[in-house]
Amino acid sequence: MHDFTNIIWQCMDGSQRHLTAGTDSARRYLKGFSPIVAFADPEQPEFAALETMCEPGERFYCSEWSGAVPDGWTLERDARMLVMVWTGAGAPPADQTLDAVPLRAEHVPQMCALAELTRPGPFDTRTIEFGEYFGVFEGERLVAMAGERMQDRHFREVSGVCTHPDQQGRGLARRLTELVVRRELARDQTPFLHVVATNARAITLYERMGFVTAREVPVRVISLTG
Repeated sequence: MHDFTNIIWQCMDGSQRHLTAGTDSARRYLKGFSPIVAFADPEQPEFAALETMCEPGERFYCSEWSGAVPDGWTLERDARMLVMVWTGAGAPPADQTLDAVPLRAEHVPQMCALAELTRPGPFDTRTIEFGEYFGVFEGERLVAMAGERMQDRHFREVSGVCTHPDQQGRGLARRLTELVVRRELARDQTPFLHVVATNARAITLYERMGFVTAREVPVRVISLTG
């Protein structure tokens, strides 16, 4: 079993290195993909290595690191996050009633607007390029989505799970997550995900589906001071 220690760095420095920029000590996803940074050694983070790759005021998510904030950087949020991994017995059953469609480039404005409204985590205009995304529409309006972001070998992250507030209660988040999980399992991949540690409702949902907590880690939002 993968212990998921510093999993974001492992993704950035391994299977997804081509989607990042940085050094052997600090990396970020390319601009537009997802505003996330990671360090090879979170106990001794090389912030200086990031300064030439980040613009003043640009906000980044950073996990594993909980030390002092260095000069020239601003701490905007300090929280805890769970890394959960799929251990379910078999794939979730197919849902013939879920009217989900693959999301494409033309859907990006609506995807970004839904992410801005619901805050499922770091999301940007090129996040869709990480992997498959599926959405549910009411007419022409995107009301729910889920997809894929990080990857470390055969471990594949489920991400961007969100539902418009006026569509809550239909089980769309669960059903879309199960769709992504089914597709990953069919590729012999092991699904995992991140969820804020205080989001008890989502954690309970994921546990019922078949996810278990692998680790709890700090997660911060930081920005380079202008």
